[in-house]
Amino acid sequence: MFLNCVMILASSLTLTAHAQVPVIKIDGSSTVFPITEAMAEEFQTAQRGKVRVTVGISGTGGGFKKFCRGETDIQNASRPIQTAELENCRKAGVKFIELPIAYDATAIVVSPKNDWISSLTVAELKKMWEPSAQGKINLWSDVNPKWPKEKLKLFGAGSDSGTFDYFTEAIVGKAKSSRGDYTASEDDNTLVTGVANDKFALGYVPFAYAQENTKKLKIVAVVGGDKAPMKDKAVIPSRESVENGTYFPLSRPVFIYVSEKSLAKKEIGEFVRFYLQNGASIVPEVKYVPLPANAYKIGEEHLNAKKLGTVFGGHSEVGLKIDQLMKREGAQ
Repeated sequence: MFLNCVMILASSLTLTAHAQVPVIKIDGSSTVFPITEAMAEEFQTAQRGKVRVTVGISGTGGGFKKFCRGETDIQNASRPIQTAELENCRKAGVKFIELPIAYDATAIVVSPKNDWISSLTVAELKKMWEPSAQGKINLWSDVNPKWPKEKLKLFGAGSDSGTFDYFTEAIVGKAKSSRGDYTASEDDNTLVTGVANDKFALGYVPFAYAQENTKKLKIVAVVGGDKAPMKDKAVIPSRESVENGTYFPLSRPVFIYVSEKSLAKKEIGEFVRFYLQNGASIVPEVKYVPLPANAYKIGEEHLNAKKLGTVFGGHSEVGLKIDQLMKREGAQ
């Protein structure tokens, strides 16, 4: 009896202690997830159990729904906040600080067994993915008669994903404008597996996921077209091609959004400062392209000054280079 009472008391104390540990709630983009997950692990280690960080994957759009309802402290986003989301946050009284934290490339991937393409033009990608392709572009040979007369099986981001928004805007010309008869998922690992297991599949995934799976996937170079810095050259995504803007139009900044209300909690500010102070070292470890060191310092200045709102006006911008982003972020 006495032993049982001791065990119950010990269990109760453990639960109470655990309940008192502050929790930082983060959700949103699967693209940004690996960066924030790595930051969360390092931060929790540094805090020695004094803070717990949870990181979910609802997609950028799904995450913003939660963020603008005040359900999360920080939002991972693979594109800037959009007009409708801004309005939802405004109605709910949710104010935020927008912080670019890295650059990402969207990689076009096929199976290593695919031996007929090593590069694709933006025009060819558009022909595959635009809404009018549904029911019309069914075979590889429908895109190019030199290619196999085999079913073109497509894999891409789900409609709640910021990658879906950006890809459709960059390739088709309008955000969310896509054929619907493809395998869609907010889980990039699902897309990797789908493409890897089918010789006649093609998909798009964040570059970091493609890099992690180079034995399973072949990354396809992209010919950017008239607006590209190297319009007639096929460019493979890499840290260098993202930094210099030549991997066009599928390079983009990614973000975290921090709730102003949540910043009243000491642990939130500490975590975000940790994030910015360690961005230059941790971001490349998870195979993303870090911003220049000065960008993270500017982010800290914005955090300290509580610079609210977005510099993007409620829409994404295709092909925004790092130096262009920095000029915009540096403007007060």
